[in-house]
Amino acid sequence: MRQVPAPIVSRTQVMPGVYLIWVEAPDIAAEARPGQFVTVRCGEHLPLRRPLSIHRTDGRKLALLFAVVGQGTKWLSVRMVGESLDLLGPLGNGFEIRQGSQKLLLIAGGIGVAPLIALADEGVGNGLLVKFVIGAKTASKLYAPESGVWSLESGVWSLESGVSSLEAVELIRVTDDGSAGERGQATDFLPSLADWADQIFACGPLPMYRRMAEMRAWPGNKSVQVLLEQVMGCGVGACRGCAVVTNKGIKLVCEEGPVFELGEIVWDKSFKF
Repeated sequence: MRQVPAPIVSRTQVMPGVYLIWVEAPDIAAEARPGQFVTVRCGEHLPLRRPLSIHRTDGRKLALLFAVVGQGTKWLSVRMVGESLDLLGPLGNGFEIRQGSQKLLLIAGGIGVAPLIALADEGVGNGLLVKFVIGAKTASKLYAPESGVWSLESGVWSLESGVSSLEAVELIRVTDDGSAGERGQATDFLPSLADWADQIFACGPLPMYRRMAEMRAWPGNKSVQVLLEQVMGCGVGACRGCAVVTNKGIKLVCEEGPVFELGEIVWDKSFKF
């Protein structure tokens, strides 16, 4: 864990109210794993740092993909190239691709796509097969990876560096209103795709996790890892404000998460839906 000044090298509004910022932070980028996060100091007048998932890394740089939802992210959205962010990280425990896994199924709901892109990068880099279901309410809220880094052809994202067809990400786009891709919700595809996957990973809103937990039969005994995007006071385990109830006792999202096994969380005792 390091606290560093991170100069902004690019800033893009990728969708209405959603921004992608790349910063130069070599010490954090070198250590970061998919699913981990950083905390950002958002101005002089906001005492609490904001936790943000690490979206991608590229050498000395890392990317943050976030939606404007409050004062902190609003402040962050108007930072410009050349300004510097105060980052602390990498924090938390990320996703774990288990030894022997060859087929990964990724499920993203809304801005939950942010940390899963890094996981897709890792899977592709290790020569694994990846299916990626990205869901959103409507086409304008459906995120696609940056132009020039991934290319979308015939429903497959492949890295531009000339990887084989086995080292690709098969994309399934889903919208609630059917304005892009399939009509429905990302979780609708779990029963049909679960048998294909060795491991399943998800990030999205709490109702999505609740629905997944209620679909008891679909994963069998497979690992289903979910990332909790919890409100945090400190991000380092001091305030205990991000505690959740698990079947192994109370755990802190910032220290022992943010990634947990789906079946580990006692949802009714941890969250109000």
